[in-house]
Amino acid sequence: MIEIEVPGCGTYRLRYLVLDVNGTIAVDGRLEEGVARRLTELRRHSVEVHMLTADTRGRQQIIDAQLGMKATRIMPEDEAAQKASFVRELGGEGVCAVGNGANDAEMLGEAELPIAVLGEEGLAVETLNAADVVVPHINAALDLLLNPLRLVATLRR
Repeated sequence: MIEIEVPGCGTYRLRYLVLDVNGTIAVDGRLEEGVARRLTELRRHSVEVHMLTADTRGRQQIIDAQLGMKATRIMPEDEAAQKASFVRELGGEGVCAVGNGANDAEMLGEAELPIAVLGEEGLAVETLNAADVVVPHINAALDLLLNPLRLVATLRR
């Protein structure tokens, strides 16, 4: 668990990290450089990492092998509701959700700490509006969790 005290916001006790795959941790079906190392470090902090994907690029098995974990497959219809339901089942509290696509907005809305990634594939406006923090790359999002004072600097009131 990562505990982060943010003045004016309270304390985040992050136990779960829920990641969209395509457009967030992978571009064109390929894992972004640096993600594997950062996820390994987060798991050392007892953060349970989950990946959600519809595997639109057909490369999820390769990404799973690169990360040593298996993504949860989302069915092609009503992806947004499935992702939001996944976060709700974790309890919402203690969840950091990270995404970029329109189908990630509801998921971010259910998470205690919603982070939107403005990456190479862009960022859907509804996902932007659901986020507490917007970052330019997935590694910046993961680094906020690994270096909590950065997150404090962004969110403090």
